[in-house]
Amino acid sequence: MTSRAAPGADGLTVGAAARAAGVTVRTLHHWDAVGLVRPSARTAAGYRLYTASDLARVHRVVLYRELDVPLEEIGALLDAPEGADASLRRQRDLVRERLRRLERSAGALDRLIEARERGVLLSPEEQVAVFGESWQPSWAAGARERWGDTDQWAQFAERAAERSAEDWAAVAAEAEAVLAALADAMGRGVRPGSAEADALAERHRASLGAYFDVTHARHALIARLYATDADFTANHDAVRPGLTAWLLDVIDENARAHGVDPDTATWE
Repeated sequence: MTSRAAPGADGLTVGAAARAAGVTVRTLHHWDAVGLVRPSARTAAGYRLYTASDLARVHRVVLYRELDVPLEEIGALLDAPEGADASLRRQRDLVRERLRRLERSAGALDRLIEARERGVLLSPEEQVAVFGESWQPSWAAGARERWGDTDQWAQFAERAAERSAEDWAAVAAEAEAVLAALADAMGRGVRPGSAEADALAERHRASLGAYFDVTHARHALIARLYATDADFTANHDAVRPGLTAWLLDVIDENARAHGVDPDTATWE
């Protein structure tokens, strides 16, 4: 029952109580409306006053809210403490599970940060084992230096952060298989623009998609990089002499078939 306080009686107005508890006046009004914490005194003018015991209850509610105890359960915890154990244990278990999720999220963020820095999250020895003896672990650092501020590097890092050595081995195996299929097609005289050549171009584009999204326009620009970068050219032509130039034609014709002019293609 709310008591009527005499002028000068101890008690805090709703504003003062809110400031003391670190909550909003609106919050206290809500807790009052739902019967969770009701000020037990009033001024002679009818204004609500929070007594010391009222404010202590407010602080207890704040504590339970910080522990993410549902508001509808807090009243039972405060008013029937002898039956609170099961609810508290349930909240403790929920907090522990939340901590486990946060730990997993923190670990994932650590890997993403590292992937943005290093590219491939494998040791130098693992990289050579996965990508072959010709692989240079320093290439990842060079790629970051060259493209580290692009959206594609960010996308690559997001994918790399989730990959194991086995995952990378599968990516590398598919890239090697694609090159072998391209070299075989070239050797059989498959013409750029034919259905078989277009299918191989799409398979090649999909293999690049393991790193970041590759549109047909980007595919055409990547083919030009192959043709102008000595390392890329040597890598392809080591599989079959002339493969780089033939692949450029294959990719260009496939781009045209998808409505992209490779001569005016832009990265975006």
